Amino acid sequence: MSTILLYAMFVVYVIAGVGLVIYGFSCYYSIYLFLKNSRKTRLSDRKAILKYYREHSLADLPQVTTQLPVFNEANCVERLLEAVCAIDYPKDKHEIQVLDDSTDECYEVTKKKVAELAARGYDIKLIHRTNRKDFKAGALKEGMAVAKGEFLAIFDADFVPEKDFLLKTVPYLVMDPQVGLVQGRWGHLNRTESGLTLAQSIGIDGHFVVEQSARSWGKLFMNFNGTAGVWRKDAIYGGGGWEGDTLTEDMDLSYRSQLAGWKMKFVFDVIVPAELPNDINAFKAQQFRWAKGSIQTAIKILPKVLRSKVPLRVKIGAILHTTHYSIHPCMLFTALCAWPLLAFFEPVGHLPTWAYTVGFAFIFLAAIAPSVLYFVAQRCSGYTGWKIRLLSLPILMALGVGIAVSNSRAVFAAVLGTKGSFVRTPKNGGAKKKAKSHYAQKFPWMALIELLVGVYCIFGLLEYINASKYIIGPFLALYAIGFLSVSVLSFMHYISNIFEVRKAIKCSECVEEQATN
Repeated sequence: MSTILLYAMFVVYVIAGVGLVIYGFSCYYSIYLFLKNSRKTRLSDRKAILKYYREHSLADLPQVTTQLPVFNEANCVERLLEAVCAIDYPKDKHEIQVLDDSTDECYEVTKKKVAELAARGYDIKLIHRTNRKDFKAGALKEGMAVAKGEFLAIFDADFVPEKDFLLKTVPYLVMDPQVGLVQGRWGHLNRTESGLTLAQSIGIDGHFVVEQSARSWGKLFMNFNGTAGVWRKDAIYGGGGWEGDTLTEDMDLSYRSQLAGWKMKFVFDVIVPAELPNDINAFKAQQFRWAKGSIQTAIKILPKVLRSKVPLRVKIGAILHTTHYSIHPCMLFTALCAWPLLAFFEPVGHLPTWAYTVGFAFIFLAAIAPSVLYFVAQRCSGYTGWKIRLLSLPILMALGVGIAVSNSRAVFAAVLGTKGSFVRTPKNGGAKKKAKSHYAQKFPWMALIELLVGVYCIFGLLEYINASKYIIGPFLALYAIGFLSVSVLSFMHYISNIFEVRKAIKCSECVEEQATN
């Protein structure tokens, strides 16, 4: 192997390693901000709500429009509509918009349900588009143009808001005219459905319990998570409105609004349960969209952030936040470069033990940082049984590594400016087989690459063991386990889905045959 190529790989390896250390240590700063502000801020929020209702009656509440962007969600749209109509808020001040861009039977299901709810006295309207311009952002924009409310609540189809959601969020917007968004915390409808959903729930809890709290309470830029939040209409217009040039229109608008001077508020104790994808391919598709959209937003927004007059720590926080998915290319590059550097790059093969030890210390502290964050999140989440849930942390670690190939592809696509359509995350609405039969998935080609990378990491691990470089071994072992696990799961879920589709088709044919006879 040429010397130039080896030196290039070494540079890439070092840069990727430094990137992992930086992103890892940023977790400790988030934990610090969370622990520093948690007790004081949560108590202050509770007092503010109590004070508001001591001084105001329900008749004083402002007009609110709840927007429900839907796309091919036949499995869960009825559940969503029932939950939203059950929200405890004055009927004459609560408008509901169902923004349905569906191209399948979901539209007829939604249309029938909306008519039923309207007949029951709810102010609910169906807005159906056929062009899907700008996808979710376009639907929200068109709905906002005719919305009655000065505040806009938004829920995705897989969410089931509690009855008191608006009563616990809207007052913050009324009390502080500079607050442009109130973001609720995601909960979980199917946390214990499988090891996959349990691992996801721990990751999501880490994001909301610690990271979102830290950003909001630490006066850093935070983002709207696309659902379970309430916007001030003026803040949306003040930020330039919904735009569809990224796949994470929520993060994009959040940053533009904050740059325009609006504040974002995260409310820890308002929890909105949601459905987690119980199919690894659906999960990877969701992560791909988030990864690509975040990097698209970083490319679009960071120049404006860096030119703004916000404090330096806010700028650094924004960089780490919007580019967070870069951690996946960093993992992939370290996995791919480790073996050839040991085998062919003489300086690496002859590094003294102390150099490996120092490097291991930094990488180890960075590597365990997310696990420490997840531990803190579970400990402080308020949920029971958190100690048992932490047993699934190794699954989450393997999952985080295993999706590095797919998410790296998303990052590269964003950097190269590759356009793509909005790909929905399949939801089952509590009916597993129905979801799979209605929304079949494509062959998981990416799983083949993950399989190859996993096998490659095994050979790299054996090379390091053979060279007695045991310190690096555990990381390559984790990479191998992660890539192979995600690959195998991808194929298993794909095959299972095929059988479900065939079974559904066969049942349908049987029903038609019986009807004919």
